[in-house]
Amino acid sequence: MQKAERVGSPRSRGGKPVGNITRGTTNPNRMRRLDRWLAGPQAWRLRAAVDPLVVDLGYGASPTTAVELFERLQAVRPDVRVCGIEIEPERVRTAKALERPGLSFHVGGFEVPVPGNPVLVRAFNVLRQYEEADVLGIWALVQSRLAPGGLFIDGTCDEIGRRVTWVALDAERPLSLSFSVRFGSFELPSEVAERLPKALIHRNVPGEAIHAFLQAMDKAWLEAAPLASFGNRQRWTGMCRSLRDGGWPLQDGPARWRLGELTVAWDAVAPR
Repeated sequence: MQKAERVGSPRSRGGKPVGNITRGTTNPNRMRRLDRWLAGPQAWRLRAAVDPLVVDLGYGASPTTAVELFERLQAVRPDVRVCGIEIEPERVRTAKALERPGLSFHVGGFEVPVPGNPVLVRAFNVLRQYEEADVLGIWALVQSRLAPGGLFIDGTCDEIGRRVTWVALDAERPLSLSFSVRFGSFELPSEVAERLPKALIHRNVPGEAIHAFLQAMDKAWLEAAPLASFGNRQRWTGMCRSLRDGGWPLQDGPARWRLGELTVAWDAVAPR
């Protein structure tokens, strides 16, 4: 993995794109778990938007995931506009061949250089390659570009999208942390820690809230072992119920739990 880079002052780049060129690693269908969440419980944001503008920020060396996002969100809002943004001009030049009505590609960075204010901004496996000290400034810059009711998603996943986490932020503050995993890809839920967003990945140590939550997940998962005979969906759902009953502020319910998801309020896991 390359050394994390600094972005300097996000607001003082003299008109240049804000950010650094990253590895750009990507794979088809890698973002399916997040896309399912955007087209599911978050679909109301797109339906309610005056301008259904969505940004895939830092889509990587291949525009595949931006194309997939466009096609999936069309089922929610047929007139959706998806703009893929990359800081490396050659990646944008290559992607231009895939443009169509509603899908376009642009050179830029965290300043989000597109006309209008997006209702959804997705930045996946991007901030992971920066320093933790840069996260709050980058968050604030992207948040400042959101439309009313908009959402910024900063997330990380493994190479084929089996273990996924993301932070969701509105224009004012972080709202939640979500996990989505493929059943059979882990022994303990805490194994997802290696894919935590940059704001949390260095905080999985005793005394930090995210560490306590991951430990609580493991404990509840092990205690739900008798449900394994009914399948991992039932075991995961039992784990989630135990966490909720134990006082953790989960924001979703069985319909999402059965998919291998759970979402917890950000304040419960934020860095101390």
